[in-house]
Amino acid sequence: MNRKYAVSEIVPVLITSAMEQLSQSTLNRSGSLFYSGPSAFVGHRDLYILGLNPGGSPVSQAHETVARDLENWKARTTPWSAYIDDSWLGRPPGKHGMQPRMRHVFDQLGVELREVPASNVVFVRSATEAALGVEKTVLLQQCWPVHDAVIHALGVRTILCLGATAGRWAREAIGASELIDRFVEQNGRGWTSEAHIAPDGRAVVTVTHPGRADWRNPSADPTPLIRAVLER
Repeated sequence: MNRKYAVSEIVPVLITSAMEQLSQSTLNRSGSLFYSGPSAFVGHRDLYILGLNPGGSPVSQAHETVARDLENWKARTTPWSAYIDDSWLGRPPGKHGMQPRMRHVFDQLGVELREVPASNVVFVRSATEAALGVEKTVLLQQCWPVHDAVIHALGVRTILCLGATAGRWAREAIGASELIDRFVEQNGRGWTSEAHIAPDGRAVVTVTHPGRADWRNPSADPTPLIRAVLER
């Protein structure tokens, strides 16, 4: 899309309505909503990326609320991806931590990352998964209606989950219980990525988290697994 647009012009009502239903308590928390701009939430999209939740410090980033992030997202008028265009911890855009690893996989797939819808199953920020504590399940339940709207409005057939917790929740949510493929790292640790399918044909690919696994190393690269599921 070359012309500038308003969110209301392009994003399906099913998605915008789900966002409007988020509780004020969630909106007021430190966090973020989407990792791709509105142009990625248009038409048919085969793939949806889901991490667990935004990292960082909910204390030092207390002003970076979900509500503020949502308003910034609505104001975006050109394609954008947090994995490519954002500066994380002062590094050049797209150069910190998992950002180059995400770019590596999608360059291999030949897919424009800015046009792939992306988010986290939980919108609230924490330094670690453990820091979410006992409220993790509640937050997952509060945020899932937005993801369900994205999946149905865009006709998503494959959900790419970064890490085991995000993958487990997505599999349970869409009923993807049948294991159809697996990739085991060709190194000493042998971490595993898996693909499961639901009765309706939708799939969840749960990969090693790129914050820990360097996907640019051929022995740890899950790209062939992701490609096989997308081409099934």
